[in-house]
Formats: sequence, structure tokens, C-alpha cells
Amino acid sequence: MSATEQQRELAERLTAFLSQYSRLSDSYIIEFFSKDHWHTLPIAWQPVLQDLTYQQVADLLLDATPRDRRYPSAWPLSLLAFRAAAHALAFPRGPRLQRGGSARPDEFLGNGSQSALLGHIFRKHVKPKKQHEIRRLGSLVKQVCDQTDCNSVVDVGSGQGHLTRFLSFGLGLSVTAIEADRALVATATKFDRELVWALEKEKQKKNCSSLVTASQPSPRHLAGWVNPDASWEAFIEQLSAAQCAEQSVSTPTASRRKRPRGAEHAGPPSSHTAQIATDSSSAACCRSLVHADHQEVAAPKPGRPDFVLTGLHACGDLSATLLRHFVHCPHVRGITSVACCYMKITTEEDPTPPGLVEEAGARPAARDAALSGFGYPMSSWVGGLPGHQLSYKAREGACHAVEDYTRRLRVGGQALRTHCYRAALETFIADARPDLRRAGIQTIKGAHLLPFAEYARLGLARVGLPPGLPLDPQRVEAMLKQQGRVVVYFSLALLLAPVVETLVLLDRMIYLQEQGVHSQLVPLFDPNFSPRNLVLVALKSQSH
Repeated sequence: MSATEQQRELAERLTAFLSQYSRLSDSYIIEFFSKDHWHTLPIAWQPVLQDLTYQQVADLLLDATPRDRRYPSAWPLSLLAFRAAAHALAFPRGPRLQRGGSARPDEFLGNGSQSALLGHIFRKHVKPKKQHEIRRLGSLVKQVCDQTDCNSVVDVGSGQGHLTRFLSFGLGLSVTAIEADRALVATATKFDRELVWALEKEKQKKNCSSLVTASQPSPRHLAGWVNPDASWEAFIEQLSAAQCAEQSVSTPTASRRKRPRGAEHAGPPSSHTAQIATDSSSAACCRSLVHADHQEVAAPKPGRPDFVLTGLHACGDLSATLLRHFVHCPHVRGITSVACCYMKITTEEDPTPPGLVEEAGARPAARDAALSGFGYPMSSWVGGLPGHQLSYKAREGACHAVEDYTRRLRVGGQALRTHCYRAALETFIADARPDLRRAGIQTIKGAHLLPFAEYARLGLARVGLPPGLPLDPQRVEAMLKQQGRVVVYFSLALLLAPVVETLVLLDRMIYLQEQGVHSQLVPLFDPNFSPRNLVLVALKSQSH
């Protein structure tokens, strides 16, 4: 069976499985009591699940690692099949956290806030999770650049520019960064200046000629929104605006440009592959893509320099838009795409999901699918499958961190009562004001440490209800006694999260395949540390 046939068959199995359990993936845990979610489970499941300890929920449901499982009672075959199918259908995400193990990668064992594998100049202002991500993704982007003979990278959704700086100052690449938030662009430019100033100061102090100098061009930062309905030509015009603003200083080639002190952990270009292979055994498939026959890579186009696209946790439709630009724009030679915020993806059923990022006047209220298509599905194959639709709630659930919740279950403690508190409060909100159903309540600090009456007082005020709204004590007590059931139900729905994510990403791989482009999905980050850890990597063939 060819790779294309395997992908299509997997898509069929995914849509059939998710359709069967859509009631679970579409449910809101805050409505556990108001909609009696527990009794929507198969009758045979309820007695074997209701008395599970938190440790047993983690071991018997969420942990995919096969080992000697000890069941407190005989489970029905339908429940065993559900668990097995959920784990088998999801893309591998890398090693799960072992009992008693650290949730942080080994690079942070010496110092929990500083990666030992990232130079100190790239750690300033950068949280540990982001340090982990920019080091690994930066090395992968450098591989793609080397394979495609590109020295230029466009970083879309660049935020404060942490990845951009590492690619530019650390790996010697010419980088243009695009970010919609002007405040973040200003911050990124400020951090660039701080880095150059620190390097100059260190160079003068140590009289070290190997450090980067201020005369070398910094990354180009562009404040702009990438319109999903716009053409790739319009996207190139955005980049041209940044190029015009660039200072007329010649940029050394990647092979000659000196890298700053502190980037030594990135290794020379020839060492990147070995580094990623060490980080993840699944990266072997990436090497097979990156180290393809050089003749298969698209030849440089005349005029504008070709470049590689990258997006680290590009939100919602942005990742889909970048893939379309990669396919259609002749100047884009490769792409590394890390997606997130699946609930903000547009679909035919949900063209304007909550939280959709828009720019005033840039696009109509409803997506023009004839121009760009929706964020999901992208492929014709998945779009033609019965039951391929994914609700907002299913896509939102795909953003949850299975590994983190598994760890929390094993640790135990009062923190796990938060879902039960919120679900109990929802019943009183729905009774008093049905129109406030599923009202957003911002996180109440230390909610699990509060008595429920105090939690309810704070929560009711946040949705505009009287803090003193009468609460039936017996009813509250009856609901709080079901905390274990709430945790089990949430875990069952959470088990579907990686399956939904797999379908979304598989759809994108099939879309690329339909356009004649081969791609690979690499679990590049440690899932215990960075839950959205799957990177879609693709290079263009010469025919493009």
C-alpha cells in the first residue's frame, strides 16, 4: 500500500471513530451536571469507571505505554476497544512522562529556567518552554535551508522575535519576521538592539573578534496581518515592504557569516541532523525528507531570493494559509509548520469561530472559500468523507495537554476539584439565567483551595449574577461527591484530543499530497513540556 493510500485509509478510520464518539468530544465538562453527562456514557462503562482512583485513571485510560495493567474489575470490551483505538489512531507524540520523572527535558536538569543547550544570549527574556522550542525548531529550519540552498527565512507570527533572533544571530540566516501585533513587533526590535549591544559590550570586554558586530544586519520585523483570503502575490508584497525598509548593508553568506558567542550549542550546519535525531527517534522520517536527492529540490527562481517559511505555533487559520502560500508561491522552497489554537480554525459549519483574529476591513465577516478555502478541511479527500466535520468544542479539546493532565492525576491533590466546582456552579447559573449558559469565567486564583460557597460567590459576580444567590447546600454536597466521575468523564474526552489533532494535521498532509508535495510530521518537542509538539515539514519538488 502506498503512502497516499495509507494516509487516506487512516483518514477514513479517524472520521469513523470520531463520528462514533462525537457526543463525548462535543460535550462541555462545565455541563456535566446540568446535562447529566455521566448517564450518556454506555451503561456497561459506568460501574467500572466510577470508582477509579486518579492514579488508575492515568494508568488505565490516558497512558498509552503498554505494560502490566491491573484492573480493579473486568472492563467491557467496548471500553477496552475505545481506549485502544484512541491510542492507536493518534500520531506518535514522543515519549510519555514516566512515573516519578521530571516534566522538564534533560537540558533543564542543571537549571530549571535555563536550557544548557542554548547560548545565554538567546535565553534572555525567553521562558524555558520557548527556549526548548526555538533551539529545536531553529536547528530544523537550518536543515531545510541547507537542503534547499536558501539563506532566507520568513518567520510568520513571530511574536517577540525569539525564534527570529536565534535563526538570525545564532544560525546566520537572513530573516524577515511578520507579526500582527505592533506592540510585539516593537518589543522584538527592542530585544534585537539589546542583544547586539550586549554582544558589542562582550566583544570589547574580551577583545573577541568571533562575536557578531553591530554592522551585521538585524532581522527585519514587519507589523502586518497575513490575510488568509489574499493571494501569494499579496503576501510577497508584504515581504517587499520589509525588504525596502532594510538598511543597505550587504549580508554575508551563511557559510561565511560569523555566529555570536553563545550560539555554539546550535552546532555547525553538518551537526544539526544528529542533534535532532538525538532529541527524537521519530525525526528519522524528517531526515529522509530533508536529505532527499538534491536534484528533487526546486531550482532557484530568478528575481526575488527564495526562502523557507516557518511558523512556531501559528494560530488558527494562519498555519493553513502558510501551507497554501508554500504550495502556490514559486519563491517558497520549504516550510516548517507548528500549529496551535485549532478551535480558531474556520470550517464550512463554523466560518467565524470565537476568537478568530481579524483585521478591520481586511476580510468579510464570512470566509470567501472560493478564494482560499477554510482552515479545515484543506484536502478534497477528507472533505469528501462522511462524518469529517469537527465541532468547535472538539477542536478546542484538541489543544489540551494529555501529558500534563496525566501528570496531575498521578500527583493527585485538591487541584483536580476545579472542574467539579465549575460544573456545579453552572447548574445554578443555568437555573437563574439560561441565557448565560457556558458563560466565560476568568480563572479564579487558588479556586481549588476555596470552599465552594466562596468560589461560587466570586464566580457568580463575574457573570453578572448576585454573589448572594441562594445555593441549596444538599444539592451542592451531592454534586461535589461526584468529583471522581467528573475527572473520569473529562479524561475520556481528553483521550480523544490527540485523535482530533491527528485528523486536522493528516488533512494538511493529504492536501499537500494532492498538490504533488511530500511531507513529514515530526514530534520535535518534548510533549511533556510543549504539548503542541508536531512539526509539519515539506520541501518542493523540481516540478513546482
